[in-house]
Amino acid sequence: PLQSTVTRATSGILALKNDYVALWNVRMENKRLQALVDKYLTELAEYREGYSSYLHLEELLEFKEKQAFNPLVARVVGKEPAYWYQTIVVDRGESDDVLEGMIALTPGGAVGQVIHTGKNYCKILLANAPSSAIDAMIQKNRIRGILKGAGEKGYVLHYVQKNVDVSVGDHIVTAGIGGVFPTGIPLGKVSVVHKKRRGMFQEIEVTPDVDFQKLEYVFIDPTDRKKTLRDASLSTER
Repeated sequence: PLQSTVTRATSGILALKNDYVALWNVRMENKRLQALVDKYLTELAEYREGYSSYLHLEELLEFKEKQAFNPLVARVVGKEPAYWYQTIVVDRGESDDVLEGMIALTPGGAVGQVIHTGKNYCKILLANAPSSAIDAMIQKNRIRGILKGAGEKGYVLHYVQKNVDVSVGDHIVTAGIGGVFPTGIPLGKVSVVHKKRRGMFQEIEVTPDVDFQKLEYVFIDPTDRKKTLRDASLSTER
């Protein structure tokens, strides 16, 4: 009986030891596999970001090749979130012949206008800033108005009379008046139309075509449009 008891105890201890060693090996294997999973997830995230950047850059290249002018590509390096003057900072400036008054675009549409230049940077006033106003028109019927920035709410189109046909989903584009933005650049789509009892005009809310929260690159028109239009006007007069 004593020998049987010792044998069972010894066998139990050996089994416990073997189970512990096996459990320890399983834990080590789990750690190794988890490290591999983390590594592969990191690589997958990098590949996903790389593919997303590739698609974005391909879209930018396609847009650049379609333009009649040779746009200057600028990378967004900063943002000033002041409510009235919402601006972004890009890595192009006077050394790249960027001047105040030049316009900034993306494949989605108008971004804004250069309001300050440094040697290697410039500030662009966003089109949706409350201090921004753009001559715009309803694309389907060419009715003009003034598109005012409304910050995160997008735009509000002013001075469109009540008898004008405006519907949700109508496209709003630049009117080309004033020589800043050329005609036909996309600005946004009508999202809400209010026809109040009093007053002559409708209150039209517009959702921007450009996602101002996701700007990474913009195109700056390198030509001085005011000078170009003035020279064209003088040429016509002659």
